[in-house]
Amino acid sequence: MKKYSLIAFLILFSVTSMTKAWASRSILLLGDSVSASYGMQEHQGWVHLLNQQLSAEKAPYTIVNASISGETTSGGLSRLPNILADKEVDHLIIELGGNDGLRGYNPKAIKNNLLQMIAIANKHEIPVSLMQIKITPNYGPRYNKMFEKVFADVASETNATLLPFFMEQVALDPKLMQADGIHPNVKAQPIIADYVGEQLKQLMN
Repeated sequence: MKKYSLIAFLILFSVTSMTKAWASRSILLLGDSVSASYGMQEHQGWVHLLNQQLSAEKAPYTIVNASISGETTSGGLSRLPNILADKEVDHLIIELGGNDGLRGYNPKAIKNNLLQMIAIANKHEIPVSLMQIKITPNYGPRYNKMFEKVFADVASETNATLLPFFMEQVALDPKLMQADGIHPNVKAQPIIADYVGEQLKQLMN
């Protein structure tokens, strides 16, 4: 009888441990102002709204937001090692490149920075998802094509998952954008949260 009780205890302990490990999964979001609630309060931003949804749905993961306004791929690369040294991360999402593009940075340099970030995550055995980024068309079709190609190339050359442009549904609607035409406004945040939430369901299953 004691033998069976011990076996039952070990099974229960194992299941409980697995459940806790699953429940503690954290997604590190390394992004820029679009993910850092630019022009609004933090609780109005899409990341906060999505975390609220995930909590209500009892999803087995949450987003740790390491996004800051003005961030570039170079800045993300310099910050990432310290972030990973300080936090337990189960998945990394990179939402960077927009500021590089808006400043006309060389696509080769952008690509190199992204590759280095993914390499750092790989050393920690952290899966990586890379968000496709698009910029305004006033930089010309040649640069825009080279810029957008960077993300597909990086994903194809690494084990990173390429996620679609998360502002696809709002970027071309002036009613959902701030006056600068670059940052989504408060009305756009729930739309982005729902869109990214659907991507995460596919990603984390």
